[in-house]
Amino acid sequence: MTASFLNRLLRVNLTEGTIRVEQPGEIYFRRYLGGWNIILDTLLREVPSGIDPLEEKNKLIFAAGVLTGLPVTGADRIAVGAKSPLTGGLGAAEVGGFWPSELKKAKLDGIIVEGISLKPVYLWIKDDEFEIRDASPLWGLNTKETQDAIRSKLGDERIRVASIGPGGENLVSYAGIMFGLYDSAGRTGLGAVMGSKNLKAIAVRGSTKLDAKDKERLSQVARDFVERGKKAEWIKMGTGSRAMGFLTSTGNLPVNNFRDGEFPDAMKIDGETILNEMGQGMDACFACSLRCKKRVAAESPYKIDPDYGGPEYETIASLGSCVGVSDAAVICKANELCNAYSLDTISVGLSISFAMECFEEGLLTLESTDGLNLKFGNGEALLAMIKKIAYRDGLGNILADGPARAAIKIGGDASKYAIHVKNQGFPAHEPRLKRSLTFGYAVSPTGADHIQAMQGQALTIADTEGLPADPMLRGLGLLEPLSVDDLEQEKIRASVYYSMIIGALNCLVFCHLAQIAVEMNVEDMVTLVRAGTGWDVTSFELMKVGERANTLARLYNLREGLSAMDDRLPERVYSPTTNGPLSNVRIDRENVDEAIHTYYAMMGWDPETGIPTKAKLNELGVGWANSHLPR
Repeated sequence: MTASFLNRLLRVNLTEGTIRVEQPGEIYFRRYLGGWNIILDTLLREVPSGIDPLEEKNKLIFAAGVLTGLPVTGADRIAVGAKSPLTGGLGAAEVGGFWPSELKKAKLDGIIVEGISLKPVYLWIKDDEFEIRDASPLWGLNTKETQDAIRSKLGDERIRVASIGPGGENLVSYAGIMFGLYDSAGRTGLGAVMGSKNLKAIAVRGSTKLDAKDKERLSQVARDFVERGKKAEWIKMGTGSRAMGFLTSTGNLPVNNFRDGEFPDAMKIDGETILNEMGQGMDACFACSLRCKKRVAAESPYKIDPDYGGPEYETIASLGSCVGVSDAAVICKANELCNAYSLDTISVGLSISFAMECFEEGLLTLESTDGLNLKFGNGEALLAMIKKIAYRDGLGNILADGPARAAIKIGGDASKYAIHVKNQGFPAHEPRLKRSLTFGYAVSPTGADHIQAMQGQALTIADTEGLPADPMLRGLGLLEPLSVDDLEQEKIRASVYYSMIIGALNCLVFCHLAQIAVEMNVEDMVTLVRAGTGWDVTSFELMKVGERANTLARLYNLREGLSAMDDRLPERVYSPTTNGPLSNVRIDRENVDEAIHTYYAMMGWDPETGIPTKAKLNELGVGWANSHLPR
């Protein structure tokens, strides 16, 4: 059948050294669409509860969506998942580039990796040929050295490589997986799971053209997205460009571990400044018209390799203002190191900013930092600590397990300075400004996550008719602009609907940034899925796919021991910043708690515990999951 999915999952058992192709069927793909739902179905059905995330029984799942690989702006992405070594619950991340489409060209919708190899290996996929190869000579190499070595060995520069560097090998709890050299499945520690399996890389080369069921309709949507994307001026230089001044003036830019609110040198690290000083051009994912990815290079004061891309907003803020660094060259070098070592830039920044505050408060000394002066703004110390984290050297070994666990080891008042949810450090968005992030960060199944949580600002902007300007939100029946700083029922309702949309996008798997840039609405999603697959899907069906993913994610976390007690914010959020626009802002704890429990109820979960009801699981068509409810 000509369609945008292949009905083929590759199961690789590294313990036994076996590989086989499975075909779960068309109903399976229509019910799940791919991405998060495939990950959660696998984790719940196949991975025993309570395991250590780094032991043999954990599984690492690469799950494309039914749109992945189609020649449409935003469609070339894949989701990766496992039990997270960082949070102890669901580990999931989405990533683009060229690897996802190459996997589809090799006639695969995903890969399930199980077991542990006795020696380092990499997986080689070329169309219908699959092979587990020795990676002993590659162990210890960074991601660029790994990619170059595999391409040289196999004699093809167009092979797409997903790999880990020393961070993944050394089981850093927030190690990511690099797809190429600047596309990262960064969050929740999936690179550590890959490292625990002695899997250094997955190299893919495919030659099959992916076809849509309705090529003409797909082409029309693709052309429409190109035209819409031309209007998105804000994305032309990547995220964080021409924005730092605004972010500082509103208080959204995190400064010195979310403690302070003023950063006078913000424009020195603006994305446009970085491009003007070090820019080498812009790149894009497969078939994407937006070209939103910076490439930077320099010879001094640091040699910066353009092959590792350049920093986007989350990285600029996390490795810049959040650690007090205003030197663009330092930030670009730090970004390169994280990509080379396969480390999540956000988690690295929040772990080091935590350590810097501990140092300034006297909880860490020069002796415990191996002589590094970990004061906010010390760029040299930042770069040195990134390497120490990757190799688990000295203090780096403590910080490598995330801020919550590091605080326990450091002791004293260190927990006051750990800015996280479920041990995942905050992204670079301020919940004291955007109140929807308060309960959004708290209930996110993967810990603090700016994608899973509704930003809220989209609801404040009205079009000429007074309706919310965001077409996705209008299409959900949200017809009145809302204040960014309230926690009223309408804001929570909007977040519930938003979570269903994000859940669907996480399953398709579709780029969230592209969805915003091309002003994609629910009907666009329906049109794309119909064109790609030939199914007569409806908007209701797609919303239920997203709700299914979110509810299964909640269920999985509950099964692994997380509870409503883990849906909480760090104490710092309830106090104002020391200065700046949010210096007089206080968040009411009772309002946040009430919003969390209202969110549970609106999701069809128990309003006190957040446990999904049997009726809700049955209504979502996953009654089989009732056996995983807490007893």
